[in-house]
Amino acid sequence: MKNLITTLIMLLLLSCAKQNSEKEDVMAIRNILQQQQEAWSNHDLEGFMQGYWKSDSLTYFSRGKITQGWQTTLDNYKKGYPTPAETGELNFRIANITKIDADAYWVMGEYFLSREVGDANGTFMIIFKKIDGIWKIVGDSSC
Repeated sequence: MKNLITTLIMLLLLSCAKQNSEKEDVMAIRNILQQQQEAWSNHDLEGFMQGYWKSDSLTYFSRGKITQGWQTTLDNYKKGYPTPAETGELNFRIANITKIDADAYWVMGEYFLSREVGDANGTFMIIFKKIDGIWKIVGDSSC
């Protein structure tokens, strides 16, 4: 009987630890997204890109094109959003954050740009992966 109770307590503790870990992951991911909103809204594209994996393997899909690499993605942002009038103010609406495995989540949501040159809205799905203990976006599909 003692073994059964001990086993049940251990399973309960493991379940709680797993739930706390997932809550911490989601909070960390939401924090990165909040930092990105603020950086973008301040026309700080380099700051916005800090949420992304700084690698040539970063994958970005938008407008029917796939691009690879952190620097390429930053260069494309700079070309497409050269002034604060184009970047405007960014807001995300997160639909869900779903665990893929121990070190990866996908995030689906909407973005809203309020801009002088005209508002722009769309949807996104991004993949976060924990790399060297830090959550980074490794894949982004926006439209």
